[in-house]
Amino acid sequence: FSSECILSQTLHVQSLHHQQKQLDKIFLFQQYFLLPSMTVLENVMLPLRYQNLDRSESKRRAIAALEKMGLQDRMKHTPNELSGGQKQRVAIARAIVNNPVVLIADEPTGNLDPVTAEGIIELFHNIAKSGCAVVVSTHNISLIEQFPSRTILFAKGQIAEVDVSTVIGG
Repeated sequence: FSSECILSQTLHVQSLHHQQKQLDKIFLFQQYFLLPSMTVLENVMLPLRYQNLDRSESKRRAIAALEKMGLQDRMKHTPNELSGGQKQRVAIARAIVNNPVVLIADEPTGNLDPVTAEGIIELFHNIAKSGCAVVVSTHNISLIEQFPSRTILFAKGQIAEVDVSTVIGG
């Protein structure tokens, strides 16, 4: 029996049409894919290199993203000096630094202890409240059920249940 839960904020087609040039789908994987030779701050600044921003603006945005994740005291550290939960929060900061419209996370809590996993899902909930649609695939249904969301349960490749009664902002 396999299942997925999806935590999502409703996207309005009209707003997507107006933001089409800005539409960014960012994927967040179970593995953090942080570059070990770079500091936490440099890892978060990396996607901004392709936005033609000056270094000071890139640094400002990266610091703001890390502060949202509660990592302001870890900016000068390298990934090997971080816990698994801290690495996941760095990966989330890197994912949101460009203000994406959609954030898709594949098993983002799979390698984390239950308390840290709950904190990560709470961060996703806060990101969704700020206007970014967050889609989370997980096998940990009890964790997702703790937070307001639209939940879609898949079983054997088919939609088994849709719960729209708790859609964020709905």
